[in-house]
Amino acid sequence: MLGACGTDPQPGDRRHFVGLASHYGPEWDGRRTASGEIFRNRRLTAAHKSLPFGTRVRVTLLATGKSVIVRINDRGPFVRGRVIDLSDEAARRIGLDRHGVAKVRVEVL
Repeated sequence: MLGACGTDPQPGDRRHFVGLASHYGPEWDGRRTASGEIFRNRRLTAAHKSLPFGTRVRVTLLATGKSVIVRINDRGPFVRGRVIDLSDEAARRIGLDRHGVAKVRVEVL
């Protein structure tokens, strides 16, 4: 976890955090996720490095204020500084698909 730079939850504060989000490309559709389920780009799912599978989080794109609720079903992202990867559908709903990578707030529900 990145913790000290504020882009991932601190050990004592796993309820919300701010950092960079990205989204899966279409080539991932149909592949198996770390949780064992098949990834579907049209579902509202996401990857996070450490939150338990099945955790639901609200992701808000800070640039637009739009949010979406997703379920964690995969591990990642594995790019330094990024805190969550969204499915294409989740990214589309908040406008992240137009940005590629953008700052978001993630709240554990």
